[in-house]
Order: sequence, then structure tokens, then C-alpha cells
Amino acid sequence: MLASRYLTYISSASAYQKPLSDFRISEGTPLANPYWQYSRDKIRGEELLMRYYCEEGFPVTIVRPSHTYNEEKIPVCVHGSEGFWQVIKRMIDGKPVIIPGDGSSLWTLTWNDDFAKGFIGLMGNIHAIGEAVQITGDEVLTWNQIYRVIADALGMEFRPYYVSSEFLISCAPKEWDLRGNLWGDKSNTVLFDNTKLKRLVPDFKAVVRFDQGVRMSLDYIWSHPECQIPDPMFDAWCDRVIEVQEEALDKMNRIIIQ
Repeated sequence: MLASRYLTYISSASAYQKPLSDFRISEGTPLANPYWQYSRDKIRGEELLMRYYCEEGFPVTIVRPSHTYNEEKIPVCVHGSEGFWQVIKRMIDGKPVIIPGDGSSLWTLTWNDDFAKGFIGLMGNIHAIGEAVQITGDEVLTWNQIYRVIADALGMEFRPYYVSSEFLISCAPKEWDLRGNLWGDKSNTVLFDNTKLKRLVPDFKAVVRFDQGVRMSLDYIWSHPECQIPDPMFDAWCDRVIEVQEEALDKMNRIIIQ
């Protein structure tokens, strides 16, 4: 018998199968991520709670958000230990920003208030007990578009510098865990099917576009200097990665000319 109390467990869309066999993701997509311990821990949490639900009737709803952002944090693909700010600072300083691959993979971003609508709609919802439900917006952008929107909001030129995910993972400090963040998450193209969420929460609608959300974030960050955390180590690493790749390209071009 279901108890009057219930648990809503926040898992992660990064728990979905990597590499994906189909970029269209629903709650039925397998859970498996060999690249990121964070995701494997989320999977184990889901399995434990669903076992309690199946064996003891423990009332749980599993929520799988994807990349949710807010006024204190701007979403970027590659950053160091101190977070997003140094990427923004590179744009402000007119420096190129590193984007994995060619920037054409698709990504989904969700403003926190929009996520909250779905989350609140699932809490205590009897039809959601024993279910896993993903909560994301429907807007899909490439990483090129995401970085361009950020640059436009800053009034700066978009200066991408493309480096393969494999190279970035190989030369980054281990504490940045780019293997998990890229191969296990952000370098994959993902499109989320939110049919289940909209059936369970008919009023759900994500209304904040990324170009709107990033401007709200910047307004907040400009007025809160504590969000502007410099990361000179990451900045120097970006410069060195770009320098090394340019040196390699120059050598190859000279060999070809000869």
C-alpha cells in the first residue's frame, strides 16, 4: 500500500546510454554511462529506489533534468575548476573560446523556473508515483549557437576555436573530469521527448528561451561580483591548447608545401 509520504528523486539525463544508439531520448532510453562516475551514481540511486517501490510499495518519482541553469550560472561546454566565468571573461577580453568538435552537436538548456514548473507538478502527483520523468525545455541549440548567443548578449564578437573532445580530455587536468563532462554528456547530440511530462503535468510549458535566460543571468552576475570567479589556470590552459594546435597545423602546412 502506498504511504501518504513520498520521495521525488532528482537523477540526471546524463545517466542515459552513452554513446547513444538514438539521439531522440525518452524515459525508455537505456541507462548506461561508462564515462562519468556521477551518472553511474545516479543510476544506482534510481535502481535502489525503484527496487523499494517494486518490493515494498515505497512511493517514489524519479526526475531526470538535463542542463538546467539559473541567474547565477551561464551554461558553457568546457571550463575549469572555478566554473563558467573565465569563459565569459575570455569573450570580454576578445580571446577565442574553446568548443569541442565543430560545435554542431545539439544541446538542450532549461531555465530553472521552467524546470520548477514541471518538478512541482510531479510532486505528490499520484500518476507519477513509480515513474521516471525527464524535465527539459523543447528548445534545441548547437554549441555554436549557444556560444554565439552568449557573445551577442555581451556585445562581443563570437570567436570559436575548435578542438576535438579526445584531445581536450587527454590534456586536461584530471580534476576537471572532461571525460565525464564531454564523452559522458555534453559532446553528445541529445533531443528530449517530453510527451510523458506534458501528459502528467498538462500545464507545463518552458517559456524562457536561451537568449532571454542568458541576459537575465548576465544582469544578475554584473551586480553580484561574487559570481565572477577568475580561473587563471583554465585561461592559461586554453591559450596553450590553442598555441599547440596552431603549431601543429603550421608544421603540417609546411610539410604539405614542401
